[in-house]
Amino acid sequence: MKLPSSRAYGGWLALARFLTGGIWLIHGVPKFLHSAEFMPPGGAFGTYLQNGIVKATGPYHGFLVNTVAPNATIFAELVRFGEVCVGISLVLGLFSRIGGLFGVLLPLNYLAARGALATLSGWSSIDGCLMLLSALSVVLPTGRVAGLDALMSRSSVRRTTVVAEIVPERPLEGPTAPL
Repeated sequence: MKLPSSRAYGGWLALARFLTGGIWLIHGVPKFLHSAEFMPPGGAFGTYLQNGIVKATGPYHGFLVNTVAPNATIFAELVRFGEVCVGISLVLGLFSRIGGLFGVLLPLNYLAARGALATLSGWSSIDGCLMLLSALSVVLPTGRVAGLDALMSRSSVRRTTVVAEIVPERPLEGPTAPL
């Protein structure tokens, strides 16, 4: 059985990257279009934060109470900006490894805020799936096919050709190593 070519794998990886970016945009863009429904104090972020304070445990609970709650507006902006940036990065294939890294970090925070890091249902949720799909772009070069990463890598690589050269030498007349 013959394996598919690397170009075929690249095409499937580009499709996975593109769809993952689309999901991130589907989640992030409405947070800008309907700001009042998302931004604190009356939006979904405030509710999510309050639920997270109740459900989160350990150091993450302290982080939510002492850092996120007093700066809820800033963190809400970071969430919606982060989701849109990850989506744009993955859809365009531009800095796709960095976009994938933030696509892993955002759902990790969401899972921790829900207290779902240690549960199977948390990892099998949309956050767990998005984390796994985003991780593909971290470990594999998904932006190198049908992405702007491919254009940047071509322009930055300078290829030098190696020319073989024959140097005439006299033949050896016997062993040259000392005894």
